[in-house]
Amino acid sequence: MVDPLSDFIALMRPRAVFAKGISAAGRWGVRYSDFGLPSFCAVMEGSCRLAVDGQKPVTLEAGDFVLLPATPAFTLSGFEPVTPKRIDPKLMAAPGGDVRHGRSGGRPDVRLLGGHFVLDAPDTALLISLLPSLIHVRGEGRLSALVQMVREETGARRSGRDLVLARIVEILLIEALRATETHDASPGLLRGLADARIAAALRLMHGDPARGWTVDHLARKAALSRSAFFDRFTRAVGLRPMEYLHAWRMAVAKDLLRSRKTGIDEVARLVGYGSASTFSTAFSRHVGQPPGRFARQHA
Repeated sequence: MVDPLSDFIALMRPRAVFAKGISAAGRWGVRYSDFGLPSFCAVMEGSCRLAVDGQKPVTLEAGDFVLLPATPAFTLSGFEPVTPKRIDPKLMAAPGGDVRHGRSGGRPDVRLLGGHFVLDAPDTALLISLLPSLIHVRGEGRLSALVQMVREETGARRSGRDLVLARIVEILLIEALRATETHDASPGLLRGLADARIAAALRLMHGDPARGWTVDHLARKAALSRSAFFDRFTRAVGLRPMEYLHAWRMAVAKDLLRSRKTGIDEVARLVGYGSASTFSTAFSRHVGQPPGRFARQHA
C-alpha cells in the first residue's frame, strides 16, 4: 500500500544535522528570532516554558518532544518573570559545546537536547506548509532516544556520520508526525491522513500521480459525494483536491529534474502530462522558470 507520509519524508531529505545539550537554572529566558530551518528538542529532565509566536505558550516536561518545521521566533524560559536574552541564530557560530542559561552553578532546573537540520527538498515551502507550525509530543520515549543518538553522532565525527544522521532524523520525523495524525491537528497532510476517507484519496494521488484524477473519481473512491469530498478534503488538508494534486506533481517533477537522470519528456509523462510542452507551460507557471533551466540550476 502506498504511504503518503513515507513519500513526504523521502522528499524532505534532511541533512546537515546539528545537536547540543541545553540546560538552565534560576531566573532565565532566551528569545530566539525567526530561524526558518526545522528545529527540535527533547526534554530530558525538569520543565520549562515555550512560547512560539502565533501559538499558545506550552509547558514542556521531561519526556516531551518538540518539532518546529520552520522555526518562527520563540521564547524559552523558566517560570519566573524575566526579560529574555535575545539571540539571533542566524548570526551564531557553528554549534559547539553545550549551552547553559541562567545560574551557572549547581544542578540545572531543566535539561534539554536540541538541534536543527537543513532540508534538501525540491519544494521546501510546500512540504513545510503541510505541517503544523508546532508539533508537541508527550510521553514518546523513542523520540528522546533518537535525539540522544543525533547528539552522539554529531559529536563523534565517525565515518558515515552524515548518512547516519540523515537516517536518524528521517525516523525522528516519522515518529513525530505519526504521533500528530489527529483530527484536531491544524489543516495539512497529518490531519488528512487522520481521516480514513481523505487518506484513501491521498494514497491514490501519491500512488499514481500520472493518472488523470478528477474530483468525481476521487470522491467515489473515498465513498463520498462530490461536494462532501471536496469540502472535507479542503478543510482537512488546507488545499482543494486538484490544488494538492498539482502541487504534489510539481514537487515530484522538481525532484526528478534535479537528479538529471530523467528527460523532460519522461518527467512530463510521470507526473500526468500528455506532452513536454504542456508540462513545461504548467511547470513554468508554477515555479517561475522552465523545467530545463530549473534542472541546470538545481542539479
